[in-house]
Amino acid sequence: METSKTPPFIPQIRLYQDWLRDQRGIAFDSYDALWRWSTTELDAFWQSVWDYFDIQSPTPHTAVLAKNTMPGAQWFPGAQVNYARQALRHVDAAHAAGLPAIVSRNEKGNHRELSWPELRRQVASLALHLQAQGVRPGDRVAAYLPNVPEAMVAFLATVSIGAVWSICAPDMGTHAVLDRFRQIEPTVLIAVDGVTYGGRDHDRTGVLAELRAALPSLRHTLVLGNLDASVSIAGCASWASATARNDAEAAAFEPMWLPFDHPLWIVYSSGTTGLPKPIVHGHGGTILVGLQLKVLHNDIGCSYEPNSFGERYHWYSSTGWVMWNAQVSGLLSGTTCVIYDGNPGGSKDHPDWGVLWRFAAETGVTFFGAGAAFFANCMKAGIDLKRLGDLSRIRALGTTGSPLSPEVQEWGTAQFAALGVPNIWWNNISGGTDFCGAFIGGHRELPMVPGEMQCRMLGAAVESWNAEGQPVTGEVGELVCAQPIPSMPLYLWGDADGSRYLSSYFDMYPPGHGRQPGGGDGPAEMGAVWRHGDWLRIGANGGCTIYGRSDATINRHGLRMGTSEIYSAVEALPEVLDSLVVDLEYLGRESYMPLFVVLRGGVALHDELRGRINAAIRTALSPRFVPDAIFAVAEVPRTLSGKKQELPIKKLLLGQPIDKVVNKDAMANPGCLDWYVAFAAERSQPGR
Repeated sequence: METSKTPPFIPQIRLYQDWLRDQRGIAFDSYDALWRWSTTELDAFWQSVWDYFDIQSPTPHTAVLAKNTMPGAQWFPGAQVNYARQALRHVDAAHAAGLPAIVSRNEKGNHRELSWPELRRQVASLALHLQAQGVRPGDRVAAYLPNVPEAMVAFLATVSIGAVWSICAPDMGTHAVLDRFRQIEPTVLIAVDGVTYGGRDHDRTGVLAELRAALPSLRHTLVLGNLDASVSIAGCASWASATARNDAEAAAFEPMWLPFDHPLWIVYSSGTTGLPKPIVHGHGGTILVGLQLKVLHNDIGCSYEPNSFGERYHWYSSTGWVMWNAQVSGLLSGTTCVIYDGNPGGSKDHPDWGVLWRFAAETGVTFFGAGAAFFANCMKAGIDLKRLGDLSRIRALGTTGSPLSPEVQEWGTAQFAALGVPNIWWNNISGGTDFCGAFIGGHRELPMVPGEMQCRMLGAAVESWNAEGQPVTGEVGELVCAQPIPSMPLYLWGDADGSRYLSSYFDMYPPGHGRQPGGGDGPAEMGAVWRHGDWLRIGANGGCTIYGRSDATINRHGLRMGTSEIYSAVEALPEVLDSLVVDLEYLGRESYMPLFVVLRGGVALHDELRGRINAAIRTALSPRFVPDAIFAVAEVPRTLSGKKQELPIKKLLLGQPIDKVVNKDAMANPGCLDWYVAFAAERSQPGR
């Protein structure tokens, strides 16, 4: 694939369609026709993905989708795969082309490049070390690591021998980590001595000691010296010793073949109450959906031609967010992963939203992804990309995590136009940890509408359903998926009877609601329909807009509105950095809708600003959505993955105790809750 240095290039999805025409004799006159084929002819579509990416198995599969039901779909029975094998199969070709496997940097400026052969050597050495400690297929290996190359090495080594991977970021406290790892009973812990974030070193050896004491299932612990390379902790092996092998056995090591649905990793949902859901995904489904998303829709390729720069794929994430998993998927097709460990906004004393852009310029990033909030913060900070280095290699901007406002997208487009990159492609995606993929995303050849995602993903039978369970176009409804996808969870760990899995995704449309996408009735055995928990509008052009979580929607005087539209209007004002709105209409109570705003430094919430905030909402949306009151706050409560915690604050203000509505250890900024607790207490007093 050619990069922006040698235009024009052929988009990956066009190459796939050409292959379909030449190899399958199937041609489509529009993306909508291709999508409908992919969601109604599931066997043909997913077999084509298998063949197009040349997925290898020593044994044939007896079917593609042997059992079409949700939950419980059975994919590719008989096939054997391994995520690590799929990644490492590219070692020789990528290395011959002069491409590194991983390029990394941290806040201290430590820059490293890991070659493909060295990646293979370290994976083999660590895999053999784990086997020597008695790790067997199905055992869980837990990691407490930051976004460094060693995390990717540890992941590949773990899954290469059939063990099950699970990772938590070191910015998570002891209780949050134990809430996750206790459920899965790991036999091995791979941890870091500390991290650097926001200009400060944060020692984590105390947390490590607490984790070891509280996880009786552990048989072995490995420590990576991130702050101190010579760190030594009694009873723990060192990372350096575990990855030092370079002998004949390491050279001959190959990842084992595993059943298609062998557990790959356990990820966790950011639930507001109760323990996080430990979601188990399989090797095969994750490989297929990872390639489908990254290559066909994100248009991320790689080039093995001599002297070619190749694709350099960067999506800023912590290891506690599923976008870290998405970043790792770059290795599945031999793409160079470019990763940064640290705060993208600089430090508290020295805010700097140009950190990642300079990093991208200096490392030649071609695909630049981040959370939508990152781009919004860059706009608010007034950064000028022309001053941050040569960013002309970037040909795509990826966003997810929350809806991207039209204003931010237009700002970014103008910034790149000033760099001489006209019509930069925005690849806005929406998916989830739950199935480790995307339901809605991008298409290089479709029109871009600011604030809108371009299309529903191939193979994803996504629809917007109204209250009667009927698909609608041009209206806001529940986001559902009416057909299974290979990367949907195998199960939730510890959920022996499947009841928690059912209640998490299939409570609204239980078994018997199965139907074919597009309006036809499906057979009863199709089972339930996946309800994702987002409000979705599908336009006549196929473009999609997410309006926030359906369980935190504003229903104001009979008119339903997603919170993201209110945020878009309010946060367009230069004085407003962040906002949170909740509607306290409940069980017949009169609606009371407060708006909480985080203001730029030195700005006071006076009547004139309140008036402009109200006017912005009235103009952009409707007078119905003007808040009953506006309050200035220091911070908006957010989860570790950056999501606004609307529902917990709503429940708090309706009278529920704070410890019943939110897990503070799963929050990025739990200290801000004290203000909301005091506010709730004040509101609960008589006469309020």
